[in-house]
Amino acid sequence: MDDVCGLPSGGNVPIAARAVPPEGAPPGLPPRVVVTEPAAELIRELVGRHGPVMFHQSGGCCDGSAPMCYPDGEFRVGQRDILVGEVDLALGDRADGDRADGDRADGDRVGDGPGAPPGDDDEEHSSSSSSSPRFRVWISGSQFETWKHTQLVLDAVPGRGSGFSLENPTGRRFLSRARMFDAQEQEALAAFPPRTGADLDV
Repeated sequence: MDDVCGLPSGGNVPIAARAVPPEGAPPGLPPRVVVTEPAAELIRELVGRHGPVMFHQSGGCCDGSAPMCYPDGEFRVGQRDILVGEVDLALGDRADGDRADGDRADGDRVGDGPGAPPGDDDEEHSSSSSSSPRFRVWISGSQFETWKHTQLVLDAVPGRGSGFSLENPTGRRFLSRARMFDAQEQEALAAFPPRTGADLDV
């Protein structure tokens, strides 16, 4: 997997973190979700202000198809929702546990598809929680059926987010990009199906 994702408009965005491998999975298993550096910076800022967060990939309607960021536990995960991945920004780009910084492997290039300190009223959140948050990324079961052949790339770009998502006042918004898994990756992932809301105490 490369340490950058390619943009449809050209250019690259650095990958900051990858979902941790499922229990029992080999370190090289391709992650179902990766986080770009701009998204990681925004997540750290939001965690510093609001505490732990979670994401749910919206299925459309009034919010469009967008990753929605909520305080952890605020969104009620359904039994059929799919846990796309759990990301620990403290691990950074070494979430696969098998590479030193700067090393690359194949297959993480994406095709079509500023971190601020906590405020005065957020002193109860430790600096460690804002600098190394761990969070889950969910998607509805029906939408996962459409997306399951692709890697979800969580990015952040300038613009106004949804009124329901925590980043709305920041002048930036989260954006989903996607990269198609190749046949070998799909075969490897089939051995480790993602967990659902029914599998977890959420």
